[in-house]
Amino acid sequence: MNHELSPEQIEQYRRDGFIVVPDLLDADELEHWRSVVAHAVENRHGERFANQTALTDEIDQSEDAGDFYDQVFDQLVNLWQTDDDLEALITDPRIGEMAARLSGNDAMRLWHDQALIKRPYANPTAFHLDAPYWSFTSHDAISIWIALDDATEANGCLYFFPGSHQETTTENVNIGKNVGAIFEVYPQFRSRPAASGAMRAGSCSFHSGMTIHGAGANMTAGLRRAMTAAFMPDGCTFNGQQNILSDEQVARLTVGDRLDDPAQNPLVYGSDTSA
Repeated sequence: MNHELSPEQIEQYRRDGFIVVPDLLDADELEHWRSVVAHAVENRHGERFANQTALTDEIDQSEDAGDFYDQVFDQLVNLWQTDDDLEALITDPRIGEMAARLSGNDAMRLWHDQALIKRPYANPTAFHLDAPYWSFTSHDAISIWIALDDATEANGCLYFFPGSHQETTTENVNIGKNVGAIFEVYPQFRSRPAASGAMRAGSCSFHSGMTIHGAGANMTAGLRRAMTAAFMPDGCTFNGQQNILSDEQVARLTVGDRLDDPAQNPLVYGSDTSA
């Protein structure tokens, strides 16, 4: 795994709120990731969550938006909890170290993973922020997005607004039919160019949870598969939002409780500061 980061790459991430890392995986590693993710997805049998009482609040729930979102991508969350081989990939400390170095933290926990599969001619993913959806509050939250297929401007690669993480707040929008709805909250970005995150299969990007990003439509007859994971600094606490947590988990939590249950948020790099 090409997990070493240069000082220039770290500086670029902190300036722009995202970075593309070419060729994270070599050819053999890429085939292994593809195989493991495919197996984990197949064994989920189309269920978005292993625990169906979990929910997310990023989706536009209006009646006319539901069918649109269903055609954006197949989204399977926390596959690491239902597949041991996938867990080994997602909790690889080398990935955790990359997330820690880029975000400037000593220890990182997994928030969630997601397989995101854009089928042929799938809809675009509206511009949005990640962190405001989540059950903790941190400007240091960071996600990795690993391309299992070439991600191109034709099949739905990511797009980022450079530097937006320095201007955004917890105000956000739901992901729905209006690709540019985020401009109603942050109108200054309407006239700024978005940067393409096109990359070869086996490459990856990292982006801040406060960076405005989205993805284009898949205008091809092939799949655009990606495996993603979001990380949070160790020590983050529950902010009252359910997001991916089950009803049972939320019932056990009080605002301010540490999110350090290894069955939900395993430590992927560094030492547990609660020890």
